[in-house]
Amino acid sequence: MKAIVYTERGPPPVFQQIEVEIPTPKDDEVLVKVNAASVNSWDWELLRTRPSMVSLGKRSDPRYKILGADIAGRVEAVGRDVKQFKPGDEVFGDLCQSGWGGFAEYVCARENALSLKPASMTFEEAAAVPQAGLLALQGLRNKGQIQPGQKVLINGAGGGVGTFAVQIAKSFGAEVTGVDSTMKLDMMRSIGADHVIDYTQEDYTKSGQRYDLILDIKVYRSIFDYKRALHPRGTFLAVGGSWARVFQLLLLGPLIRMVGGKKMGILAYKPNKDLAFLIDLIEAGKVVPVIDRRYPLSEVAEALRYLGEGHVKGKVVITVDHNNKT
Repeated sequence: MKAIVYTERGPPPVFQQIEVEIPTPKDDEVLVKVNAASVNSWDWELLRTRPSMVSLGKRSDPRYKILGADIAGRVEAVGRDVKQFKPGDEVFGDLCQSGWGGFAEYVCARENALSLKPASMTFEEAAAVPQAGLLALQGLRNKGQIQPGQKVLINGAGGGVGTFAVQIAKSFGAEVTGVDSTMKLDMMRSIGADHVIDYTQEDYTKSGQRYDLILDIKVYRSIFDYKRALHPRGTFLAVGGSWARVFQLLLLGPLIRMVGGKKMGILAYKPNKDLAFLIDLIEAGKVVPVIDRRYPLSEVAEALRYLGEGHVKGKVVITVDHNNKT
Protein backbone atom coordinates (compact mmCIF):
# COMPACT_ATOMS: atom_id res chain seq x y z
CA MET A 1 0.00 0.00 0.00
CA LYS A 2 0.98 3.65 -0.36
CA ALA A 3 1.79 5.60 2.78
CA ILE A 4 3.18 9.05 3.50
CA VAL A 5 6.01 8.93 6.02
CA TYR A 6 8.01 11.74 7.52
CA THR A 7 11.75 11.29 7.40
CA GLU A 8 12.75 14.49 9.19
CA ARG A 9 10.96 16.79 11.61
CA GLY A 10 10.86 20.43 10.60
CA PRO A 11 10.74 23.15 9.94
CA PRO A 12 10.16 22.32 7.19
CA PRO A 13 9.21 18.65 7.69
CA VAL A 14 10.34 16.18 5.04
CA PHE A 15 7.89 13.60 3.70
CA GLN A 16 8.15 10.69 1.32
CA GLN A 17 5.56 8.45 -0.32
CA ILE A 18 6.61 4.83 -0.01
CA GLU A 19 5.17 1.34 -0.46
CA VAL A 20 4.70 -0.64 2.76
CA GLU A 21 2.93 -3.85 3.66
CA ILE A 22 -0.77 -3.65 4.45
CA PRO A 23 -0.97 -4.09 8.24
CA THR A 24 -2.63 -7.10 9.84
CA PRO A 25 -5.18 -6.36 12.57
CA LYS A 26 -4.56 -7.67 16.06
CA ASP A 27 -7.32 -9.49 17.93
CA ASP A 28 -8.94 -6.25 19.10
CA GLU A 29 -8.28 -4.25 15.94
CA VAL A 30 -10.02 -3.38 12.71
CA LEU A 31 -8.28 -2.99 9.34
CA VAL A 32 -9.73 0.06 7.57
CA LYS A 33 -9.41 0.89 3.89
CA VAL A 34 -8.99 4.66 4.19
CA ASN A 35 -11.14 6.84 1.93
CA ALA A 36 -10.39 10.17 3.61
CA ALA A 37 -8.35 11.61 6.45
CA SER A 38 -8.15 15.10 7.86
CA VAL A 39 -5.23 17.25 8.91
CA ASN A 40 -5.17 18.51 12.49
CA SER A 41 -2.95 20.82 14.48
CA TRP A 42 -1.57 17.78 16.31
CA ASP A 43 -0.14 16.43 13.05
CA TRP A 44 1.65 19.73 12.54
CA GLU A 45 2.80 20.02 16.15
CA LEU A 46 4.24 16.50 16.22
CA LEU A 47 6.62 17.58 13.46
CA ARG A 48 7.96 20.56 15.40
CA THR A 49 10.99 20.34 17.60
CA ARG A 50 9.21 22.27 20.35
CA PRO A 51 5.56 21.12 20.42
CA SER A 52 2.79 23.20 21.94
CA MET A 53 0.27 22.05 24.53
CA VAL A 54 -2.07 20.49 21.97
CA SER A 55 0.38 17.67 21.29
CA LEU A 56 1.19 16.94 24.94
CA GLY A 57 1.39 13.19 25.41
CA LYS A 58 0.61 12.53 21.76
CA ARG A 59 4.08 11.79 20.41
CA SER A 60 4.26 8.40 18.77
CA ASP A 61 6.92 6.35 17.05
CA PRO A 62 5.14 3.68 15.01
CA ARG A 63 7.08 1.23 12.87
CA TYR A 64 6.52 3.60 9.97
CA LYS A 65 6.31 7.26 10.83
CA ILE A 66 2.85 7.81 9.42
CA LEU A 67 0.81 10.66 10.84
CA GLY A 68 -2.94 11.20 10.48
CA ALA A 69 -5.41 10.59 13.30
CA ASP A 70 -8.86 11.41 11.88
CA ILE A 71 -9.94 8.88 9.27
CA ALA A 72 -13.01 7.57 7.48
CA GLY A 73 -13.24 4.44 5.36
CA ARG A 74 -14.52 0.88 5.01
CA VAL A 75 -13.74 -2.09 7.20
CA GLU A 76 -11.57 -4.54 5.29
CA ALA A 77 -10.97 -7.13 8.02
CA VAL A 78 -11.47 -7.54 11.77
CA GLY A 79 -9.58 -9.26 14.58
CA ARG A 80 -11.16 -12.27 16.25
CA ASP A 81 -12.24 -10.32 19.35
CA VAL A 82 -13.96 -7.49 17.46
CA LYS A 83 -17.72 -7.47 18.05
CA GLN A 84 -19.03 -4.14 16.72
CA PHE A 85 -17.86 -4.20 13.11
CA LYS A 86 -17.72 -6.46 10.08
CA PRO A 87 -16.09 -6.17 6.66
CA GLY A 88 -17.88 -3.62 4.51
CA ASP A 89 -18.96 -1.35 7.37
CA GLU A 90 -18.30 2.35 6.83
CA VAL A 91 -16.50 3.77 9.86
CA PHE A 92 -14.69 6.85 11.13
CA GLY A 93 -12.82 7.96 14.22
CA ASP A 94 -9.76 9.49 15.87
CA LEU A 95 -6.73 7.18 15.98
CA CYS A 96 -4.52 9.32 18.23
CA GLN A 97 -4.61 6.55 20.85
CA SER A 98 -4.33 3.74 18.30
CA GLY A 99 -0.96 4.52 16.78
CA TRP A 100 -1.99 7.14 14.22
CA GLY A 101 -1.27 6.00 10.63
CA GLY A 102 -4.16 7.65 8.79
CA PHE A 103 -2.11 9.10 5.92
CA ALA A 104 -2.04 5.76 4.13
CA GLU A 105 -4.28 3.54 2.03
CA TYR A 106 -4.94 1.19 4.96
CA VAL A 107 -4.64 1.48 8.73
CA CYS A 108 -5.34 -0.71 11.76
CA ALA A 109 -7.22 0.76 14.70
CA ARG A 110 -8.58 -0.49 17.97
CA GLU A 111 -12.28 -1.22 17.89
CA ASN A 112 -13.06 1.44 20.49
CA ALA A 113 -11.50 4.16 18.31
CA LEU A 114 -14.12 3.75 15.59
CA SER A 115 -17.82 4.45 15.09
CA LEU A 116 -20.19 3.66 12.26
CA LYS A 117 -20.28 6.48 9.71
CA PRO A 118 -23.76 7.93 9.20
CA ALA A 119 -25.04 7.26 5.68
CA SER A 120 -25.91 10.95 5.34
CA MET A 121 -22.23 11.97 5.56
CA THR A 122 -19.55 11.63 2.91
CA PHE A 123 -16.21 10.08 3.86
CA GLU A 124 -14.61 13.52 3.59
CA GLU A 125 -17.16 15.09 5.93
CA ALA A 126 -16.81 12.25 8.43
CA ALA A 127 -13.00 12.49 8.43
CA ALA A 128 -13.26 16.20 9.27
CA VAL A 129 -15.28 15.63 12.43
CA PRO A 130 -13.64 13.64 15.27
CA GLN A 131 -10.78 15.66 16.74
CA ALA A 132 -11.90 19.21 15.95
CA GLY A 133 -15.58 18.56 16.56
CA LEU A 134 -15.07 16.86 19.90
CA LEU A 135 -12.58 19.43 21.16
CA ALA A 136 -15.29 22.04 20.53
CA LEU A 137 -18.10 19.97 22.04
CA GLN A 138 -16.19 18.90 25.14
CA GLY A 139 -14.99 22.43 25.73
CA LEU A 140 -18.39 24.07 25.40
CA ARG A 141 -20.72 21.45 26.87
CA ASN A 142 -18.73 19.15 29.15
CA LYS A 143 -16.23 21.60 30.63
CA GLY A 144 -17.84 24.96 29.90
CA GLN A 145 -21.40 23.86 30.75
CA ILE A 146 -22.83 26.19 28.13
CA GLN A 147 -26.38 27.47 28.71
CA PRO A 148 -29.01 29.08 26.46
CA GLY A 149 -28.76 32.84 26.29
CA GLN A 150 -25.14 33.03 27.40
CA LYS A 151 -22.66 35.30 25.66
CA VAL A 152 -19.97 33.02 24.27
CA LEU A 153 -16.75 34.07 22.56
CA ILE A 154 -14.69 31.72 20.37
CA ASN A 155 -11.14 32.89 19.71
CA GLY A 156 -9.84 31.16 16.58
CA ALA A 157 -13.40 30.69 15.36
CA GLY A 158 -12.42 30.37 11.71
CA GLY A 159 -10.28 27.24 12.06
CA GLY A 160 -11.09 23.57 12.45
CA VAL A 161 -12.11 23.56 16.12
CA GLY A 162 -13.53 27.07 15.87
CA THR A 163 -15.98 26.40 13.05
CA PHE A 164 -17.44 23.50 14.99
CA ALA A 165 -17.50 25.56 18.19
CA VAL A 166 -19.47 28.42 16.61
CA GLN A 167 -22.15 26.05 15.33
CA ILE A 168 -22.34 23.97 18.50
CA ALA A 169 -22.67 27.09 20.66
CA LYS A 170 -25.51 28.33 18.44
CA SER A 171 -27.24 24.95 18.72
CA PHE A 172 -27.30 25.46 22.50
CA GLY A 173 -28.95 28.86 22.08
CA ALA A 174 -25.94 31.04 22.90
CA GLU A 175 -25.12 34.49 21.53
CA VAL A 176 -21.83 33.83 19.75
CA THR A 177 -18.91 36.13 18.99
CA GLY A 178 -16.23 34.77 16.67
CA VAL A 179 -12.66 36.11 16.63
CA ASP A 180 -10.22 35.48 13.79
CA SER A 181 -8.41 37.14 10.89
CA THR A 182 -9.91 39.49 8.30
CA MET A 183 -10.20 36.83 5.60
CA LYS A 184 -12.37 34.60 7.81
CA LEU A 185 -15.01 37.10 8.96
CA ASP A 186 -17.57 36.40 6.23
CA MET A 187 -17.23 32.66 6.68
CA MET A 188 -17.81 32.98 10.44
CA ARG A 189 -20.99 34.93 9.79
CA SER A 190 -22.12 32.30 7.29
CA ILE A 191 -21.99 29.53 9.91
CA GLY A 192 -23.98 31.49 12.46
CA ALA A 193 -21.73 33.84 14.44
CA ASP A 194 -23.82 36.73 15.76
CA HIS A 195 -20.80 39.02 16.01
CA VAL A 196 -17.32 38.82 14.50
CA ILE A 197 -14.07 40.47 15.56
CA ASP A 198 -11.00 40.91 13.40
CA TYR A 199 -8.12 40.29 15.79
CA THR A 200 -5.76 42.27 13.55
CA GLN A 201 -7.87 45.35 14.23
CA GLU A 202 -9.27 44.80 17.73
CA ASP A 203 -8.23 43.09 20.97
CA TYR A 204 -11.35 41.47 22.35
CA THR A 205 -9.94 41.52 25.89
CA LYS A 206 -9.84 45.35 25.79
CA SER A 207 -13.21 46.03 24.14
CA GLY A 208 -15.15 46.39 27.38
CA GLN A 209 -17.44 43.48 26.49
CA ARG A 210 -17.88 40.71 29.04
CA TYR A 211 -18.61 37.07 28.25
CA ASP A 212 -20.07 34.15 30.17
CA LEU A 213 -17.85 31.63 28.39
CA ILE A 214 -14.66 32.06 26.37
CA LEU A 215 -13.25 29.15 24.38
CA ASP A 216 -9.78 30.13 23.20
CA ILE A 217 -7.97 27.98 20.66
CA LYS A 218 -4.93 30.26 20.41
CA VAL A 219 -4.17 31.39 23.99
CA TYR A 220 -1.33 33.84 23.50
CA ARG A 221 -2.42 36.56 25.94
CA SER A 222 -1.93 36.92 29.67
CA ILE A 223 -4.39 35.18 31.97
CA PHE A 224 -5.27 38.60 33.40
CA ASP A 225 -6.39 39.81 29.96
CA TYR A 226 -8.78 36.87 29.73
CA LYS A 227 -9.99 37.47 33.28
CA ARG A 228 -10.89 41.05 32.34
CA ALA A 229 -13.13 39.82 29.49
CA LEU A 230 -15.23 37.52 31.70
CA HIS A 231 -18.44 38.17 33.59
CA PRO A 232 -18.02 37.81 37.38
CA ARG A 233 -18.95 34.11 37.31
CA GLY A 234 -17.67 33.46 33.80
CA THR A 235 -15.53 30.61 32.46
CA PHE A 236 -12.39 30.70 30.31
CA LEU A 237 -11.13 27.51 28.66
CA ALA A 238 -7.89 27.02 26.75
CA VAL A 239 -7.90 24.50 23.91
CA GLY A 240 -4.46 25.28 22.48
CA GLY A 241 -1.65 27.79 22.72
CA SER A 242 1.85 28.34 24.07
CA TRP A 243 3.39 26.54 27.02
CA ALA A 244 4.00 29.82 28.85
CA ARG A 245 0.27 30.59 28.91
CA VAL A 246 -0.62 27.02 29.85
CA PHE A 247 1.64 27.11 32.90
CA GLN A 248 0.20 30.47 33.85
CA LEU A 249 -3.30 29.02 33.74
CA LEU A 250 -2.27 26.02 35.80
CA LEU A 251 -0.58 28.15 38.45
CA LEU A 252 -2.93 31.12 38.71
CA GLY A 253 -6.27 29.73 37.52
CA PRO A 254 -7.22 28.15 40.88
CA LEU A 255 -6.28 31.34 42.74
CA ILE A 256 -8.40 33.52 40.46
CA ARG A 257 -11.39 31.25 40.97
CA MET A 258 -10.90 31.24 44.73
CA VAL A 259 -10.71 35.02 44.96
CA GLY A 260 -13.11 36.18 42.27
CA GLY A 261 -15.22 33.22 41.20
CA LYS A 262 -14.08 33.27 37.58
CA LYS A 263 -13.13 29.84 36.25
CA MET A 264 -9.89 29.60 34.26
CA GLY A 265 -8.99 26.16 32.94
CA ILE A 266 -7.53 23.90 30.27
CA LEU A 267 -9.52 21.35 28.30
CA ALA A 268 -8.44 17.72 28.71
CA TYR A 269 -9.47 16.14 25.42
CA LYS A 270 -11.01 12.65 25.44
CA PRO A 271 -10.79 11.06 21.96
CA ASN A 272 -14.04 9.72 20.50
CA LYS A 273 -16.04 10.50 23.67
CA ASP A 274 -19.50 11.99 22.94
CA LEU A 275 -19.15 11.39 19.20
CA ALA A 276 -22.75 10.10 19.04
CA PHE A 277 -24.04 13.41 20.45
CA LEU A 278 -22.06 15.36 17.87
CA ILE A 279 -23.36 13.17 15.04
CA ASP A 280 -26.93 13.85 16.22
CA LEU A 281 -26.26 17.58 15.81
CA ILE A 282 -24.84 17.02 12.34
CA GLU A 283 -27.72 14.82 11.20
CA ALA A 284 -30.17 17.41 12.54
CA GLY A 285 -28.51 20.02 10.32
CA LYS A 286 -27.32 22.09 13.27
CA VAL A 287 -23.63 21.48 12.58
CA VAL A 288 -22.00 21.18 9.16
CA PRO A 289 -18.29 20.32 8.75
CA VAL A 290 -16.53 23.21 7.00
CA ILE A 291 -13.94 21.93 4.51
CA ASP A 292 -11.53 24.49 3.10
CA ARG A 293 -9.32 22.39 0.81
CA ARG A 294 -8.91 18.80 -0.31
CA TYR A 295 -5.54 17.27 -1.16
CA PRO A 296 -4.71 13.84 -2.60
CA LEU A 297 -2.70 11.47 -0.42
CA SER A 298 0.47 12.27 -2.36
CA GLU A 299 0.21 15.93 -1.27
CA VAL A 300 0.05 15.47 2.51
CA ALA A 301 3.17 17.62 2.90
CA GLU A 302 1.54 20.53 1.07
CA ALA A 303 -1.63 20.12 3.14
CA LEU A 304 0.38 20.34 6.36
CA ARG A 305 2.27 23.38 5.14
CA TYR A 306 -1.02 25.09 4.33
CA LEU A 307 -2.32 24.28 7.81
CA GLY A 308 0.88 25.64 9.34
CA GLU A 309 0.42 28.99 7.59
CA GLY A 310 -2.68 29.61 9.72
CA HIS A 311 -5.02 30.57 6.89
CA VAL A 312 -7.28 27.51 6.90
CA LYS A 313 -11.03 28.15 6.99
CA GLY A 314 -12.36 25.09 8.76
CA LYS A 315 -10.69 21.80 7.91
CA VAL A 316 -8.20 20.40 5.41
CA VAL A 317 -9.03 16.91 4.13
CA ILE A 318 -6.87 14.25 2.49
CA THR A 319 -8.59 12.09 -0.12
CA VAL A 320 -7.39 8.57 -0.92
CA ASP A 321 -8.00 7.28 -4.44
CA HIS A 322 -7.63 3.51 -4.46
CA ASN A 323 -8.18 3.38 -8.22
CA ASN A 324 -5.06 5.45 -8.89
CA LYS A 325 -2.15 3.02 -9.16
CA THR A 326 0.45 5.53 -10.32
